[in-house]
Amino acid sequence: MRRGAAAESLDESLAALEEVARRARPVALAREQVLPVLEPLRTLLPEGLRRGSIVGVEASTSLALALVAGPSAAGSWLAVAGMSSLGLAAAAELGVDLERLVVVADPPAARWPAVVATLVDAFDVVLVRSGHHLRAGDARRLTARLRERGAVLVVAGEWPDVPDVSLSVVRATWHGIGDGHGHLRAREVVVEASGRRGAARPRRAPLWLPAAGGGVAPVDRLADVHAFREHRTA
Repeated sequence: MRRGAAAESLDESLAALEEVARRARPVALAREQVLPVLEPLRTLLPEGLRRGSIVGVEASTSLALALVAGPSAAGSWLAVAGMSSLGLAAAAELGVDLERLVVVADPPAARWPAVVATLVDAFDVVLVRSGHHLRAGDARRLTARLRERGAVLVVAGEWPDVPDVSLSVVRATWHGIGDGHGHLRAREVVVEASGRRGAARPRRAPLWLPAAGGGVAPVDRLADVHAFREHRTA
């Protein structure tokens, strides 16, 4: 029985992705034990991003992009999957090198593990958002592959297991509008890092994300602005 056109198209797309991954592999698999992060994030991740690790980022696309911008700016290849609304201009503003970026449209649920495994095989850093329930067995296989290949997986959203490191925005304040006029210029956030082993003790850092001039910066590097609103999370 002939398979449907949709299934054939998915196979062709996966084959094309594997070819892109093959071309990236010689550059991607350099053997540094850790990948760098942007200077403002070093308070949270003083050792950088350790190869073979999973980093969970809770409910903040801008934080996830700032996290992967460090390796990207330093020369690593970056793959993004399941984030069809990703803004390339915003990614570039945070430091992502678009010339070493591969974006994969939202993979269907049945192919999500295969797509991510292909990316993990070839790219230094893989940023994903899964809108599908990932089975524990698939998650274990992906984790084992990640450790073997030495990539870093950044998950925006849920993951079946506890990530090696978790980052979350625990407080956020927009600045720039005062007395009913002006423009939003910057967002002041407090980011918390927690996790296993060396990250077991939570660390917090106040950051501008985005800063008034774009990108990410420590809070002491912004000119005078007026608070707009504050949003607190747990």
